[in-house]
Amino acid sequence: MKIVASSLHFYTLAYEREVVWANAVESAGQYALLRLEDESGAVGVAEGTIKSTWSGVSPRSLAAALEDVLLPRLIGVECAGPQGVLQCLAGIPENRLARALIDNAVWQIEAQHVGMPLWKLWGGERGVDLTWAVTRRPAAQMAAEAAEVCSRYGFRTLKVKGGQGLETDLAAMREIRAAVGDAVELYVDANSAYSREQGLAYTLAMRDAGATVSEDPCALEPDAQFAALQAGAGIPVLVDRNCTSAQDAAQFLACGALALSTKPGRIGLSEARRIADLAATRGARVALGLYAESALGTLLSLQFGAALPRSRRLVAAEQTFYLCMREQVLADMPPVRDGRIELPAEPGLSQRVDWGRVQGAALRP
Repeated sequence: MKIVASSLHFYTLAYEREVVWANAVESAGQYALLRLEDESGAVGVAEGTIKSTWSGVSPRSLAAALEDVLLPRLIGVECAGPQGVLQCLAGIPENRLARALIDNAVWQIEAQHVGMPLWKLWGGERGVDLTWAVTRRPAAQMAAEAAEVCSRYGFRTLKVKGGQGLETDLAAMREIRAAVGDAVELYVDANSAYSREQGLAYTLAMRDAGATVSEDPCALEPDAQFAALQAGAGIPVLVDRNCTSAQDAAQFLACGALALSTKPGRIGLSEARRIADLAATRGARVALGLYAESALGTLLSLQFGAALPRSRRLVAAEQTFYLCMREQVLADMPPVRDGRIELPAEPGLSQRVDWGRVQGAALRP
């Protein structure tokens, strides 16, 4: 594989409503799209979510990392597939999101070389079960949202965004449960809102309220305190924020972790697969976590999710945020029915990009 051309695009896509994250409030999202082409003419695309509090980059800093540092080492160099590309870049530290973009685009090229989509190449199945994330709002509004999306899309798993205070989080759990019934799985993500001393008590309260998983109840570190938290929790404690590499995963697994988050849009498909493989060796499971992807990023991330054996999946894939958006850069997107999506059968995704929409939503770095 020899990459011979690249282009980088930035755009802003509007949401249907204002979204309250743990560390940001926004009505639109910023994204980067990297397009790579190899000498055979195969094209790979990848999308990155740009939020300074998530990825630590701006459009300008990401463009500099790619155009000044990483891509010059790659363009015109013969590499042995995706792993060869990573080896080519191994001498450059940091730049996690930039690396993820390259990795994900190169995997799309690899899929075209073998003539099948990644989910099939990796032995997966076309249909993927999905989770809806109910973001922070008053409990009654969260419950109304949960009922509406379960009715419209058939979701059977809901991720409840916590971190609004214990009583508010408990109220949200109660009202959502009343709104959707007992057949829908609920788990909670506090986005590290509580202190490490509060982590176990919070997790036990959420467990007693019906949560099957407690994600980042507090700042998690691979140490004795985390080991005690997981040992006493009675449900998996999902490590997200501080699990961004296989090295992180190995350290948490050594401390008894039962659940690790993988986000291909944040760390790349290759690193996500390494984390999943490590987890499997210790009997732990992985979640395919949301990264506020648009429809394009969703289809890319779900290639990995579809290839995860069911026994290794912690919960249904979280890639549904794109349904909150008014604008997309894809020309079309498969529908969600009965809480599932059927992934495209073609080996690449570049042909689905509407480049007119990319230009229409363009953001200058």
